[in-house]
Amino acid sequence: MIQILFIVQIILAIVLTIVILLQKSSSIGLGAYSGSNESLFGAKGPQGFLAKITFTLGAIFVINTITLGYMYNKEYNKSVIDEIETKTKVPIPEVPVKNKAEEVPSVPTTN
Repeated sequence: MIQILFIVQIILAIVLTIVILLQKSSSIGLGAYSGSNESLFGAKGPQGFLAKITFTLGAIFVINTITLGYMYNKEYNKSVIDEIETKTKVPIPEVPVKNKAEEVPSVPTTN
């Protein structure tokens, strides 16, 4: 599933970049090539249509990014350190256990 979302993410990034570059700007950019299609999109030209497409693709891109991040962290939240087995060749000495009665101090007597 992560692989599919990653492929969709790459495709969305490419399409979103193309749609943004097709919009007119102060330096015109690639929007100069879309001049013949103005009657297809209405009186305003492709600007309203491209703005809606850009917003929709941007929202899908953000949702896909959040989903991809959630699924990646859910599946791969284990650390390499968790898999290391700790084996020591030095034996661990046992701590002697004292009797509880010996540890309790006696009540002082008054003379």
